[in-house]
Amino acid sequence: MLWSILKWGLPALAFVAVAGAFTRKTFHVETVIPATPEQVWAVLIDTKAYSEWNPVFVSVEGTYAQGAKLQNKVRDPKGNILEMTATVIALNPERELRQYGGIPGVITFDHRWLLEPVEGGTKVIQHEVDRGFYLWFWNSNWIEPAYRSVNDALARELAK
Repeated sequence: MLWSILKWGLPALAFVAVAGAFTRKTFHVETVIPATPEQVWAVLIDTKAYSEWNPVFVSVEGTYAQGAKLQNKVRDPKGNILEMTATVIALNPERELRQYGGIPGVITFDHRWLLEPVEGGTKVIQHEVDRGFYLWFWNSNWIEPAYRSVNDALARELAK
């Protein structure tokens, strides 16, 4: 019995781990907002105000800082609140905020806010790469529309 489990179970587990490591989905949205990168950045890093304007990232507990661990609460299209821990792996003021989290092999996310000065304002980009075998089962069709709604809400917040 043990030999049977080892014979088939370990190779199957190894296959799932390797295949999961090579499974990825990329999400990308961008919007030009008529505000300076400094103005956009000030709103993005004010985590306490997210509940007032952000329709998806409804709560971020913690302060954005290099290496900081944050507790994010995300609202999916059905209204469910998903909680996830993220680590800030890049923080370049007025240019980039990058967070990483998840369970390696199962599902991870690498989410970036990128700000680029352009004529008429700032190009705001959300770019995310998710990896892991869970992606085989997860319907992620709502991610890009949700990120687009966040960029639109950010533009409205900055227009106040």
